[in-house]
Amino acid sequence: MFDKLMEAQQKAGEVKKLLDAITVTGTDEGGKITVNANANKVVQSINIDAGFFKGADKEEIEELLLVAINKAMEQAENVSQSEMAAMTQQMFGGLGGLFGK
Repeated sequence: MFDKLMEAQQKAGEVKKLLDAITVTGTDEGGKITVNANANKVVQSINIDAGFFKGADKEEIEELLLVAINKAMEQAENVSQSEMAAMTQQMFGGLGGLFGK
């Protein structure tokens, strides 16, 4: 049992490293603001179109920035859930026989 716990911790660490290496992107509908993050939901960069930045007011920039960040975080969550599900399937997929499946 202890071995399985250690294996699970090791796999979780591997998945975290994998998620750190995956880049997701969120962009507002007009494509004026782009946010890059990793799949562990850490924002890596923000790019605001220079022309838009010069002509937009503070509230508009903030609103579109939130849209782009939220889209990036949604993508990160989807990738994270997918990778965690794959890891769980790898670790416990063979246990079906223990329960008569």
